[in-house]
Amino acid sequence: QVQLVESGGGSVQTGGSLRLSCAASGYTYDHNCMAWFRQAPGQEREKVATCDSDGATSFAASVKGRFTISQNNAKNTLYLQMNSLKPEDTAMYYCAGQFSTYSTTCPDEWPYWGQGTQVTVSS
Repeated sequence: QVQLVESGGGSVQTGGSLRLSCAASGYTYDHNCMAWFRQAPGQEREKVATCDSDGATSFAASVKGRFTISQNNAKNTLYLQMNSLKPEDTAMYYCAGQFSTYSTTCPDEWPYWGQGTQVTVSS
């Protein structure tokens, strides 16, 4: 059973920074694709960024150039560094993951999710 636990959310002003962490436990596979999603009240869930265990990354257009995503495989932790935050970044942020013995392909349907951490950006 895989568990994902997010941390690092909080309240900041416009232009501020936050770093989210997602600690993964309970798995033993070396290959993965992990992602950050966010959902604001009344809005659809948005995929923010992905990072696989080979280091390949992707970003939503709305965050490109402001956010970076990375993994520390030794610590089994996924990070999201968020800079130049805007009020429209306010949302619940969720970590998701897929773990495999052979593939780093990011899935369309993510089997594992964390409980979320709230990010609030005030103007």
